[in-house]
Formats: sequence, structure tokens, C-alpha cells
Amino acid sequence: MIEIIPAIDIIGGKCVRLSQGDYARQKQYDVQPLDMVRSLEEIGIRRLHLVDLDGAKASEPRNLSVLEEIAANTTLSVEWGGGIKSQQALQAVFDAGASYAICGSIAVKKPELFADWLGTFGAERIILGADTRSGFVSVNGWQEDSPLSIDELIDSFLPSGLSQVICTDIERDGMLQGPSFQLYQRLAEKYPTVTFTVSGGIGSIDDIRRLDAAGLPRVIVGKAIYEGRISLEELKDFLTVQ
Repeated sequence: MIEIIPAIDIIGGKCVRLSQGDYARQKQYDVQPLDMVRSLEEIGIRRLHLVDLDGAKASEPRNLSVLEEIAANTTLSVEWGGGIKSQQALQAVFDAGASYAICGSIAVKKPELFADWLGTFGAERIILGADTRSGFVSVNGWQEDSPLSIDELIDSFLPSGLSQVICTDIERDGMLQGPSFQLYQRLAEKYPTVTFTVSGGIGSIDDIRRLDAAGLPRVIVGKAIYEGRISLEELKDFLTVQ
């Protein structure tokens, strides 16, 4: 049973989507984040993927007021990504209402600190954001490519208890052409103790059905909802069937 996690990306407090992680190719949607979240909550969604794109570029959270509003007015569990580069920022994200924190750049640039967070805050709350482009992990809001492969990054934190990874295929993100099925199946088979979340490329409800049939546990869906490729009714029907 795959868990569907809708994504809301924020720039300047507004809902946006990028294409292939390119800030110059962003589209803003005429819907308030809280209104969108409430409509998702109504159909049975229980978990939200909230990304602070301003924070990812600035290296510190910039849209915590959006998180606070969602946490105060809905029952959804929120996983937050963007700008978590210090323990102060991490604590601010949790204090604002996030249930989970997604950390990517810090894991690459300061691996000892990320390993410490896994122990201090718990692997059930700290998620590794391992976003890949052409086989290598990207950091700083996808603006910089590291020399690490996703396998090397995951391997380095298994001894610290890593148990959750969100893997975005940047080249497919926002393109609505389907996810990298082979990538996620390979990772799930190689790392049976890690729960992987599929991210990037979801373009139809059939993509979700195929991931579900493959036994993958979680999937993030963003642009396909905003663009009407997947309707809220389809999501509701899928959740009901599950």
C-alpha cells in the first residue's frame, strides 16, 4: 500500500513548481498553501511534503510562517525541506510544527553533524534528502552537484541508523513524464532497511499504481496535481481503494 504525499513548494509564501530544479523555470499557482492543504486533507491525505525554495537558496528557512499556519489549522504531518543547515534551523523547523525534517546539503557538506542529528532527534524524524542528477547528488537547492553518488551517500549513514530517504530524480522533476522506476526498485532492493520515497516525474495516477504494484512505500506528487494531470477525485478514489 503506497502512501501518497502531495508536495507544496514555496517561494515568497506562494505555491510554485519548478522544472528540473531550475529557478528560472518556475510557475506560480493561484492558490494559497493553506487552501490547497485543506483540500488535500478533506480527501484523506495525512502527510505533506513542504519545501521552502527560498530557504534552500538562502541556506536558512525563509517561509516558516507557512509551516506554522498549516500546522495550526490542519491535522497533517508535515515533512519540511529547505534551508536546514544548522541545529538552530532544524530546531526552528520542528518548533514551527514540522513532524519530519529533510536534510540534504548538510549531509553532504557536514556528514558528522547529520549523523549526530540522526542520533539526537531520531531516525524516525530525520530524513535524508538524496537528490540526484546524472548519477550524482545535488545540493544547495539543486544548484550545485557533488562528487557523491546516491549509493555512497546512503552507505555513509547506515551505521548511524539512517532509515528514511527521499530520492528525487532532478532531471525528471516537474516534467510529468514518469519517475525513474528502475532507480527506485534498485535502491529498495539494495537497502531493505531503508524506506524510500519516490520523487520526481509523476504524471498520472497510473504512475502511482505502477509504483504501488512494485511495492514501493511512498511517493511524492506535486505538479501533476496542480496541472490537473491527477485530479483530487482520482486521488480520493485511489486512497479509498487502498
